[in-house]
Amino acid sequence: MEHGIPQFEFMGLWFNGANMLMITVASLIVFLIAVLSTRKLAMKPTGMQNFFEWVMDFVKGIINSTMDWRDGGRFHILGITLIMYIFVSNMLGLPFAIVVDEKLWWKSPTADPMITLTLAVMVLVLSHYYGVKLKGVKGYAKGFFSPMGFLFPLKIIEEFANTLTLGLRLYGNIFAGELLLSLLAAGLAHQGIVGTIAAIPLTLVWQGFSIFVGTIQAYIFTMLTMVYLSHKVSHDH
Repeated sequence: MEHGIPQFEFMGLWFNGANMLMITVASLIVFLIAVLSTRKLAMKPTGMQNFFEWVMDFVKGIINSTMDWRDGGRFHILGITLIMYIFVSNMLGLPFAIVVDEKLWWKSPTADPMITLTLAVMVLVLSHYYGVKLKGVKGYAKGFFSPMGFLFPLKIIEEFANTLTLGLRLYGNIFAGELLLSLLAAGLAHQGIVGTIAAIPLTLVWQGFSIFVGTIQAYIFTMLTMVYLSHKVSHDH
């Protein structure tokens, strides 16, 4: 179903209220998970601490698969933050959507291209920053002309293409999942009791599939982030 965007103006700039709300909610949830997981640390982890340590080991495995730990260890916290934030963001719009005055307020923040492209641009900026920091300006710039200088335009295009695909891939998968769920919900509202009962299993199956897709997309985004960073900071690239 088509819903309006809750926008408001402040100092000549327009802001998307739903995006601001959902970014804040996702950030608070991730923050609470981190606090609860590390509040009472023990030598033998249980409960939330056990989950958080599993996430840490999982992200460490992603980094080790893309670059040497001596180069990639500094990105461990970044990877943990990304995978948790994107996973939580992907899940927020699955249980329900909240519409007030024909404006959609509650949805997955990653179902908006502005948010996913902002995350992708952040990855691009960080990759260039650490590339210059670890290799120096001269050493880093040399990589754009290696092995052949005439490939420089293609490498510039590749930078923009990587950013677009990183952001739009995440957006497309999450938006498509929520769109179909909204269509199924709209169909349920206009069906009789028999049609509603028949459509409930389909809705549940699609929600389960959307959880799987959202989890995979969080992993893919984090994995590709580490791949892009490894291309900038590893001395063998």
